[in-house]
Amino acid sequence: MKRNRKTCAISSSVAASLLAVAILAGAAIPAMAQQFSADLVANKDDTATAMGALRVSGGKARIETSALPDGFFLIDTGKPAAYFVRPAARAYMDARQSSPLTRMFIPVDPDDPCRQWLAMAQLSAPIDLATWHCQRDGAERIAGHDTDVFRIAAPSGLSFVGWIDRARRFPVRIKTADGTVIAADHIRDEPQPAQTFEIPAGLRKFDPQALIRRIQQSDVWVEPPASE
Repeated sequence: MKRNRKTCAISSSVAASLLAVAILAGAAIPAMAQQFSADLVANKDDTATAMGALRVSGGKARIETSALPDGFFLIDTGKPAAYFVRPAARAYMDARQSSPLTRMFIPVDPDDPCRQWLAMAQLSAPIDLATWHCQRDGAERIAGHDTDVFRIAAPSGLSFVGWIDRARRFPVRIKTADGTVIAADHIRDEPQPAQTFEIPAGLRKFDPQALIRRIQQSDVWVEPPASE
């Protein structure tokens, strides 16, 4: 039986279109914003301790810790910015040195994570670039996922090692200067509500330095004695 040439041509065109769509869809997957949640668990001296919870969407992260149960941290590497939010107090503030997690567990570019790590470190405190170094130190497979290992050398015990999951564009394990290993455990790839990474409406920004300046200008301030 002879096949209709016109039908064959249409079928070939449809097949080619479907193939093109499939290729484009496959190429778009890596560019999509990763979204997942995980538990943060610290291990030291064979003792595991639950630290809190982590949520990530694109260049934003939210960290909730058991050490500061009255609030949560919001990180935006695109700005960059890091805040500690206290909904019950109707206030938020710059995270600064509130938690080292905001300098380590952040969304990164797998090809150049040092840039984001440095930016977040500078938000916390002034950085002497002569004493801060970051470089790749090989690769390692963790829990079935390929990771790139980076070593960050910094003063004052702020050095750490980070294992970056390239697919999630995020460090899934951090080893601090004192040997503590903090891991993103039980990772769940799932959509994250956009409002999870936003400061709730109506909150005011609290500036501790501004409060100190107001106190210093008031009658209750007593200048400390000069050291001998």
